[in-house]
Amino acid sequence: MFPEVDEIGPDKPVEKCGVVSIFSRYEHAAPYIYYCLRALQHRGQEAAGIASYSREREDIVFEKGLGLVGEVFSPDRLEKLPGNSGIGHVYYSIALSVPENAQPYVFHTASGTIALAHNGILTNAEELKVRLKKKGHGYYSGSEEESVSYLISDSMLAGKSMISAIKSALSELDGSYAFSFMVNDHVFAARDPMGIRPLCLGELPDGLGYVAASESVALDAIGAKHIRDVRPGELVELTEDGIKSYQLFERGEIAHCFLEYVYFARADSVIDGREAYRSRMRIGWRLAKESPVSADVIVPVPDSGRAHATGFSRGSGIKLEEGLMKNRYVARTFIMPDQHLRDISVGEKINPVKSIVRGKRVVLVDDSIIRGTTMKRIVKKLRDAGAKEVHVRIGSPPVIAPCYLGIDMTERGQFVAHGRTVEEIRKIIGADSLAYISVEGLMEALKWEENQMCLGCVTGEYPIKIKGEKTRLQRTLQDY
Repeated sequence: MFPEVDEIGPDKPVEKCGVVSIFSRYEHAAPYIYYCLRALQHRGQEAAGIASYSREREDIVFEKGLGLVGEVFSPDRLEKLPGNSGIGHVYYSIALSVPENAQPYVFHTASGTIALAHNGILTNAEELKVRLKKKGHGYYSGSEEESVSYLISDSMLAGKSMISAIKSALSELDGSYAFSFMVNDHVFAARDPMGIRPLCLGELPDGLGYVAASESVALDAIGAKHIRDVRPGELVELTEDGIKSYQLFERGEIAHCFLEYVYFARADSVIDGREAYRSRMRIGWRLAKESPVSADVIVPVPDSGRAHATGFSRGSGIKLEEGLMKNRYVARTFIMPDQHLRDISVGEKINPVKSIVRGKRVVLVDDSIIRGTTMKRIVKKLRDAGAKEVHVRIGSPPVIAPCYLGIDMTERGQFVAHGRTVEEIRKIIGADSLAYISVEGLMEALKWEENQMCLGCVTGEYPIKIKGEKTRLQRTLQDY
C-alpha cells in the first residue's frame, strides 16, 4: 500500500486552524460548536476537537480526534459533551498528524482546569518552555499552549484575579494568537495586540448566548448575528450577562495578515469590516489595470482564483469562463511507483474544458504561487488541451520569505519566487507571460495602509521581532 503523503508538499499557503468559543443560556454548547467548526473546515482538515464544562462533573470534558469535523463527531460523541459553555478547534498540522496534536488541549493545573484552542504561533515558545521547566513545570504535551496554561495558573496561585492572571500570561507572549479558552467554567476569547489572526463576535438567535470565532461564516452557520470583530489586544468573556470586554493591551500598530483576504478566509467571510469576496474582486480588477494582456478568455483556477478572476474580467473586459473543472473528492496525492501513474494522480485534481480553451489565448488567474509545481502542471494541461497562449496573473505579490506567525510556509527554499525574477518564474511554469499584483496595488484593493498589514512573506520585513529577520516596526508585542 502506498503511503498517503503529498508528493511535493502543498503548493498553496496552508492555514493552521480555526477556533470557536460559545456560551449558551439554555442549550448545550457542543452542537453549536460543531456547526461552527464545519463552517471553518477550510482552515484545517486534519483534526477537530470540542471541550465543554460539565456542571455534573464540575470539570471540563472533551472529545477530539483526527479527521474532518463530520468524521470526528457523531451524535453519540456530541452527547458526551454536556454544558452551556465550550470551545472548539479545527487543525492543520505542520508536524506529525497524531491524535495528541489535536486541540483543544485540556490541562489540569493547581488553579483548576484550563482548556486552550489556538490559531497562530508563539515565536518565543521555546524560551517560555525553558523558563517554566526551571520553575518545576513538567510538560505533558510539550505544546506552546501548555506554557500559556501554566502562566495563567501561576499568576492565579500568586493571588491575582482570573482576568489579571490572563493579562499577565498574555503579556509574556510574542507572536500571533487568536485564543478560545476556558478556565474552569469561564469561557473566553482573546486576540493578539496587533490583530494578526482574525477573531469575531456574534450573538446567538433569540438572545440565547454569545459566540466568538475565527471567521464570520461560523456565526452565519448557526444563525448568530455578527456583532463586531474582537479588537487587537482585547480579551472577551462570554457570560450569561453578556459579553464582558477587557482591553488588556492598548491598541498601537496593527498588522492584519493580508493572506486572510487573498486566500485563507472563506470568500463570504467579513474580517475587520472587509468582505473577502469583494476584496478579491478588487484585487483582480487592479491586477487587470496593472498588467493588461490581449486574450480571448479568462479562466480561474478553482476554487481559489474565482473572485480574483471575476475582478480581472471586469477590469479588462475579457469574458470569464470556467475552463477548469476540479475534482472535489480528491484530497492528497499518493506517491506512485512510476512517473506515468504519478502524472495520473496529480492530473485527476483539475482538468480543462477543452471547448473553452482550444485555440484561445487564455488568462489563467489564481491567488498565489508558492512552489510553482501545480501552476506548471495546469499551464501544461491548458496547452495540451489546445490553448494557443497561456498568460498567468496572480492576486498576491511574489511570496519570497517564511511566515512565522501561523501559516505553514517556513523555508525559503520552498518558494519558487525566492531569489528568482518574474521572468525566471515564467520560464519555470511555462507561461507566455506572468504578472503579480504589486504591494501598492494590493493595499489599494484591500483598503488598508501598508503599515496596517503583515506583509512579511512578500517583503521580508515583519511587524514583530523575529530572530535573524528584518523588523518593520522594531517592536515586540510586549511593548503594548
